Amino acid sequence: MLTGQKGSVLTIDIHGMRSDDAKRQLERLLSRAGKDVREIVVIHGYSHGQVLKNMVRLELKHARIQSKLISLNEGQTRLLLKER
Repeated sequence: MLTGQKGSVLTIDIHGMRSDDAKRQLERLLSRAGKDVREIVVIHGYSHGQVLKNMVRLELKHARIQSKLISLNEGQTRLLLKER
């Protein structure tokens, strides 16, 4: 669920989603994000298992992703995007 946009940063919360559904939603968001979007903060949680966190950090691939930054908050990962 997209929770908001502040400037060039989008935030999406995938808590409670199945891994395959969350991956599909993130891929769609990455494909549709405008050229002004430079970062996506993915809130995946961590206290109820590692499945979503591992999917985002290890499995998620997309041409728009320049790098992934592991936050001090274990429940989120920042995706830095390439310019279009």
